[in-house]
Amino acid sequence: MSDENSELASHSVGSTALAGALGRCPFCHKGRLFAGYLTLAPRCDVCGIDYEFADSGDGPAVFVILITGFIIVGAALLVEVHYMPPYWLHALLWVPLIIALPLLLLRTFKGTLIALQYRHKAEEGKLASD
Repeated sequence: MSDENSELASHSVGSTALAGALGRCPFCHKGRLFAGYLTLAPRCDVCGIDYEFADSGDGPAVFVILITGFIIVGAALLVEVHYMPPYWLHALLWVPLIIALPLLLLRTFKGTLIALQYRHKAEEGKLASD
């Protein structure tokens, strides 16, 4: 086995997903994956792996929208049924959560999907004739 394959085999899928969720390098699990809040670093500052392969696309946003919508709509319905607060109180409760929850989840989901993309060597689909 080459060094890269033995290093990859030593990390489980779960630990790779956790490293991505924490914004760590999918290869060494030590370096930083992000240069900014959502901006991907060009390469790992520890092992030097190039992050050119990484393209999470719209996947993280779709998951975040679905999860955030489920949580907020469900919670708003429960509050409405049990307490029947006025509409201004609904706005006061849910608008900050509608803004904060996606911001908190997006980086985590983006890092996880990029780490899993690396782990499973995912690449763009090709036709058999290519």
